[in-house]
Amino acid sequence: MNGKCPGQDMRNLRAAMYKCPNCGAEVEMFSDELRIKCKKCGEYVYKEQVPSCIEWCASARQCLGEERWKALRGQD
Repeated sequence: MNGKCPGQDMRNLRAAMYKCPNCGAEVEMFSDELRIKCKKCGEYVYKEQVPSCIEWCASARQCLGEERWKALRGQD
């Protein structure tokens, strides 16, 4: 397994604005976050589901190892 996944490099973080489904307030979420609590109403705001690297990266199987790769793909 590689020591560091290139997709998790902190130098590549991006910020985006999302709208709270409860109160409509805008919240800032970084690319490494999946959810964040709205500061106005306390409701969680979730990021849209983005494909995992195991779905598109040719090296995912080698990077994760055979057992973990199969488990994440649901192939026990």
